Amino acid sequence: MDATFWALVALIIFLAILAYLKVPAKINDSLDSRADRIRKELDEARELREEAQQVLAEYQRKRGEAEEEAKEIVAAARREAKAIVADAKQKTEEYVTRRTALAEQKITQAERDAVHEVRSRAVDVAVAAAGNILGDKVDTKKRGELFESSLQELKTHMN
Repeated sequence: MDATFWALVALIIFLAILAYLKVPAKINDSLDSRADRIRKELDEARELREEAQQVLAEYQRKRGEAEEEAKEIVAAARREAKAIVADAKQKTEEYVTRRTALAEQKITQAERDAVHEVRSRAVDVAVAAAGNILGDKVDTKKRGELFESSLQELKTHMN
């Protein structure tokens, strides 16, 4: 009976004790529970991955919508700016047209006033000259009658 025999007997006894204490079943149950736990963790990880993909897809959709909305806002702002510029240009042109028309009216009125003033002075000078000429050649009574008739003619021509 050598040491190898006793080592074999000790190994058999050790294995019998392990079988009696149901150690292999416990190890098997432990491995099964660990496998179940790993399987559950993998399922949870898969679900979390799917949720993350859904969240990412939702984020990308919202980002696309936000970009489209931003493009629409920029386009609307550009259209509004163009409308404001066109309106300002039109109002400026109308203002310039009104101011030009008003200036032309003032010029026309000033021309009329100047012509009227020149005519008035010309009449005064002509009357004075006629009075002097007639005064030298015509007597006082005739001069008064001629003066009155000349004034009447001028008034009718002026009106």
